[in-house]
Amino acid sequence: MHLTLLSYNIHGGVGLDGALDLERIAEVVDDSGADVVALQEVDRFRREQSAFEDQPGRLAQRLGMHLAYAANLDDEPAHPGAPRAQYGTALLSRLPLESSTNALLPCFEGSEQRGLLESTVVVDGQPLRVLGTHLQWDSETERTRQAEAIVAALDDRPVVLLGDLNTTPGSPAYRCLAARLEDAWTLVGEGEGHTFDADPPPRRIDYVWVGGGVRAVTAQVLPSVASDHSALRVEVSVPG
Repeated sequence: MHLTLLSYNIHGGVGLDGALDLERIAEVVDDSGADVVALQEVDRFRREQSAFEDQPGRLAQRLGMHLAYAANLDDEPAHPGAPRAQYGTALLSRLPLESSTNALLPCFEGSEQRGLLESTVVVDGQPLRVLGTHLQWDSETERTRQAEAIVAALDDRPVVLLGDLNTTPGSPAYRCLAARLEDAWTLVGEGEGHTFDADPPPRRIDYVWVGGGVRAVTAQVLPSVASDHSALRVEVSVPG
């Protein structure tokens, strides 16, 4: 069976024009036709920039999708009596999400905590591991440690890994993952596949990886003003 995946760093709902508009994010996801979505930079009651909103909850409700949320940052409430201020990653799915967990990844002193969010979806009776992550942005050494931790969590089961890896093809972190998984864009994408060009030069730093018999079929970058990243849409075939 074919499944459509989407990896999208939503920048807290703030677009290239500086406007906060979560509806634009929802429209990108909806228009993509994605069955399973991995989001990064998702706020929950966190800051004025995102209107102290429950972004994952609102998106899940708006799109009619199942939700798993991982708060890699879990801070004191922004206001007395408010919910805790959280920031992290999310998985949205048209299929039920089973056994959702979040494993904290290696974190150097003074760095932002990152995690590996995992859920399972069942596709025509076949369990598929869905992993979502967002790696450290300013240390290749730390990113590589985080990539090594992800690889250590892999086995032979069908799996997809989606996320903003903050690294380009050929880097140490990339090579670490490429030793165990296949980069969908390299397999079926056309052109450079740049997903981030808010700061020059344009870069390909957002990925969908496949393993355990999962096969990439198509890959497409979806440019939009809704975020500082473009969404990456990948259609895969899941072994049955």
